[in-house]
Amino acid sequence: MEADFKGKADNILSRFNRNRDNLIPILQEIQQEFSYLPAEAMQSIADFLRLSNSTVYSVATFYTQFKMVPSGKRIIRVCRGTACHVRGGARILREVEKRLGIKPGETTGDWEYTLETVACIGACALAPTMTLDKDTHGQMTTKKVAEVFGDREEKG
Repeated sequence: MEADFKGKADNILSRFNRNRDNLIPILQEIQQEFSYLPAEAMQSIADFLRLSNSTVYSVATFYTQFKMVPSGKRIIRVCRGTACHVRGGARILREVEKRLGIKPGETTGDWEYTLETVACIGACALAPTMTLDKDTHGQMTTKKVAEVFGDREEKG
């Protein structure tokens, strides 16, 4: 692990005691710092809490909030819930995929965007919906997808 990277992880660990109950809060802080859970950081966590690597990894992979690979700077989430599905959510997802040239779970080559799908955004009255970072966009159309991305040209 590079020195700066290790220093940041060690700084986070120093704020906790070695109680195994701190595993999830430590994972959350590590992910907040690095935008994902680097393998080296998970090894440091295991050593710090005196847990096996497999225990830390199994907890991290059990919860969908934790990411094992770096994400883009901006996160796009397209809702696949019932209301969004009925109102054309699949069409919105296809448009985002086409615009970014990626599928759900992938990140653009420039590390700008990561595309995810979610079971429900919680804005069913605005269906179909998507979020870009913390902003919710409702009553989406393919034209509105283009507006959300501004000047970003379609791929492929």
